Amino acid sequence: MKHLFRIRHLVMLFSLAALSGCGQQKGSEDRNVYDYPWYDPAISFEERLSMLMDEMTTEEKIGQLVYDAPAIERLGIPEYNWWNEALHGVARNGRATVFPQTIGLAATFDEDLIYRVFSAISDEARAKFRMSQEIGNRGRYAGLTFWTPNINIFRDPRWGRGMETYGEDPFLTSRLGTACVRGLQGDHPKYLKTGACAKHYAVHSGPEAIRHEFDAVVNMKDLHETYLPAFKALVTEANVEAVMGAYNRVNGEPACASRLLLLDILMDRWNFKGHILSDCWALQDIHRDHRVTDTPAESAALALNMGVSLNCGDTYPFLGEALKQGLVTGETIDERFATLFITRFELGLFDPPEMNPYNDVDESIINSESHLELAYESAVRSLVLLKNEGHVLPLDPEIRFLFVTGPQANTSEVLLGNYYGMSGSLVNILEGITSRVSAGTTMNYRYGVLAYRENINPMNYTLGDVGRADATIAVMGISGLLEGEEGASIASPSKGDRLDLNLPPSQLAFLKEIRAANDNPLIVVMTGGSPITMPEVEELADAILWVWYPGQEGGNAVADVIFGKRVPSGKLPVTFPVSTDQLPAFEDYSMKERTYRYMTSKPLYPFGYGLSYTEFGIGELVLGAEEISSRDALQVSVQVENRGEMDAEEVVQLYVSAPEGRIEQPRWSLRDFRRVSLQAGATAGVTFKLDREDLVQFDEGGNPLVVPGTYRVHVGNASPGERSRELGVEMVTGTFRVTE
Repeated sequence: MKHLFRIRHLVMLFSLAALSGCGQQKGSEDRNVYDYPWYDPAISFEERLSMLMDEMTTEEKIGQLVYDAPAIERLGIPEYNWWNEALHGVARNGRATVFPQTIGLAATFDEDLIYRVFSAISDEARAKFRMSQEIGNRGRYAGLTFWTPNINIFRDPRWGRGMETYGEDPFLTSRLGTACVRGLQGDHPKYLKTGACAKHYAVHSGPEAIRHEFDAVVNMKDLHETYLPAFKALVTEANVEAVMGAYNRVNGEPACASRLLLLDILMDRWNFKGHILSDCWALQDIHRDHRVTDTPAESAALALNMGVSLNCGDTYPFLGEALKQGLVTGETIDERFATLFITRFELGLFDPPEMNPYNDVDESIINSESHLELAYESAVRSLVLLKNEGHVLPLDPEIRFLFVTGPQANTSEVLLGNYYGMSGSLVNILEGITSRVSAGTTMNYRYGVLAYRENINPMNYTLGDVGRADATIAVMGISGLLEGEEGASIASPSKGDRLDLNLPPSQLAFLKEIRAANDNPLIVVMTGGSPITMPEVEELADAILWVWYPGQEGGNAVADVIFGKRVPSGKLPVTFPVSTDQLPAFEDYSMKERTYRYMTSKPLYPFGYGLSYTEFGIGELVLGAEEISSRDALQVSVQVENRGEMDAEEVVQLYVSAPEGRIEQPRWSLRDFRRVSLQAGATAGVTFKLDREDLVQFDEGGNPLVVPGTYRVHVGNASPGERSRELGVEMVTGTFRVTE
């Protein structure tokens, strides 16, 4: 019998702790599970799996290929539900630490921080799993296989789920995505801490309204240069345990049944050994919406034959019918079962609990002090200061009269984003500000304006307080009510997408009224998981602080930045356009005029941009050579100086521009970054290394190549471009040649 066992090249196999199958099993004469040979820890996972499969019927194997896999009592196999989420904390399963939404984590540009965040998340996952097992909770969201991270490219700011991603850049997404996977899966030589999943494979980023029927048509250059690099990195570098297929078609093939994506690229070219799963109920789309097949049995067979092992949905039960019709073979069912089921061995479900060190994680780790500190730290580093005219920030906490207003100030909704857990210590922005301001300060708060529509009552006492205030903090923006997934954003008129990127008219009108009522500092705190086109806000506000959906410690983090206890250091992981007129059609998956890499018009705020309370200088660029071959590496060095009076952190970014040629190239591409901490007046050296992979481009056929010629290197604290220069971004440049 052939089994495609998932023996990894790097022993990154780790195991799941909490044996749902431990002890006695009813229905099998109270037999102890350790009497079954597949529970013998002295035997390899592969041998144990082979013995188990020899005892199973084809019907039983098919029954295990669905997300809510039933128990097989006669073999001592407990039920297991594969569906769990951990986008920015263990999600949808009660108590957990809520970290900033993913797009906010991306704004930290901090791989080490992302690793620590997801290590904390997987600690909590282990503790929660252990507790769930003890109370007999084996349902959805109680397992150890997390369908995280979402590494789709945020190619269009109108996409409602862009907040789940690490932004618009494939390199940044690759680096932060691999850090996430390493944190989730752990580093044990035998056991998985939890199982991570790269989704949604591939070329998936809206529109939500037609995601079940849409064909994302993409050329091979954009496919390999933009949409696939993060998936490749997670597979080949991080050994991600699973890959989830998307709902849409890609160049005519359903993503969950694509020969190109699944067999040719993922399994053959990248040598992926993990399991492939469908997005939830995506397989029914194959016949119902894409109309590639005619029946559920045909859809099930097509997906199985293309490599999908696990069906989130109810299509794989038709595999029995497909087998009778000769559409699949028993051998293929065995292969998919083996590829899927060994994950449960790696997670430790068939070993004594004491053998797996991840079972030692205690419930006390959930929302522990160390995790609260990490949630706070990640929130602080995610905040992006977009404007600070006249250095009005930081405010003095002993300000005489502070007025706080706005629909997002006194709500926990904007802390959460989507795919979130629940914490008993959510600190909203108003609470954070209140806890930090001097007890002698007169501070008032009014809601001020309805978030998404005009006020009904024409009388509004708010402006009287504004008129007397020494400074006003207006907390504006959007929440997960207006942006998100297909059915989750209940205030969205377009199934979660934001076809209108403007600040809601009621909020903009209110800001104009505030500005007219008082010339004293107006600080606008903006919430949201995607760009808002707001040139008028840029004119009205003295300072703008973009805070994303900052998690349970968001209020404390925002307040500490406003009052100067912490210095802002976040950078935009996505371009903020001036208006939607700058964007191509939402349904167009070409990268032309998309993201900072291809956009030729000036944005409002460029990718990588973010101010500080101090001033950083980037010194002379030093290249290790003037000319290299395409096989050589190049060292790039700069000096970074903190010219201000506050200790702070800066994100130094390296971009490369390829030579002009017959292939249309990005204007520039991020190729490395470093977060540097410097005391006031201090200087530090930063060294990068460019190797062949950093210079690779793709031709129209999707073939990798390094184009000979003159390359330009840009090192600074935002992406290059005219708008960056207008905003005073520090940037140094240099050139080098690449020979054949």
